[in-house]
Amino acid sequence: MHVEIRKVGRKRKYYLAQSYRRDGKVLKNRVYLGVDLSAAELVAERNIAEAKLAERTGASRRISDPFEAVLSEKEIAELKTLEAKALPKIAHLSEEDWRQFTEAFTYDTNAIEGSSVDSKEVDDILEKDKWPDKPKGDISETYGVANAVDFIRKTKEHVSLPLILELHRIVFENSKPFAGKLRAKGVEVVVADQFGRVVHRGAPSTHVRRLLSKLAKWYAKNRKRYSPVVLAAVVHNQFENIHPFQDGNGRVGRLLLNNVLLKHNLPPLNIELENRREYYAALQAYENGHNLRPTVELMLKEYRSLKRMLGKR
Repeated sequence: MHVEIRKVGRKRKYYLAQSYRRDGKVLKNRVYLGVDLSAAELVAERNIAEAKLAERTGASRRISDPFEAVLSEKEIAELKTLEAKALPKIAHLSEEDWRQFTEAFTYDTNAIEGSSVDSKEVDDILEKDKWPDKPKGDISETYGVANAVDFIRKTKEHVSLPLILELHRIVFENSKPFAGKLRAKGVEVVVADQFGRVVHRGAPSTHVRRLLSKLAKWYAKNRKRYSPVVLAAVVHNQFENIHPFQDGNGRVGRLLLNNVLLKHNLPPLNIELENRREYYAALQAYENGHNLRPTVELMLKEYRSLKRMLGKR
């Protein structure tokens, strides 16, 4: 943001301006601050205008949540433009491609949740069955995630409660006693940041099954209406909002996202550890403002990374 001054005769008019890029074009939003302002008045007016400008710019870049309301033609057209620039033209992954993806995804998706197994150790576990001196739970979840990736490659199931339960069971069958089981009545989930501030509360345990059923019905109704990226983003974000399991929701949600992509003939993608902060911010934007855009943009960013990893153009 910056202050612009326009001279009109002997008067000086002040504006707070912010530039942003959309569809390859540089656009600008402005908020009028006043005329012939003193330094103190300028500071005061700018503080008020910054919030207005941030809200206006954010609204102009917002893509609505299709789970809440049908997307407009303008939003659908913009999504098509975004996707056309980033989606990989990969019809089929080789076995070597799948090996590379599985190891990268297994490392990153577990590391996001705090696994102590590093990327080299993931390779040793999956390729050589060589165990590092790390907690057995982390090792078993390394096998679990890799097995779950293989499962979504082969299953014909789209989005359903049985699929969700099976993904959780596969990942955690050797590390958690509640593997494959939804949160029991009375088991509630609160997610806090590093400072102890609550950033998310899962749905009440008594509502979990009903909300998952609602999500599966939404997907079945809309799976031919929206692009695979939009479908995967909504399914993933709604799943994370529900937080149906006592633990392991992040990993199952990212597997579920990839299952949607694969069922629509797109390659899988990997949310990289280095993008964890952006990933959490996208979830917050969706939960708090029903804005799907940050999630879609992150997914397309990760697709560009996949193309680089696989050496495909």
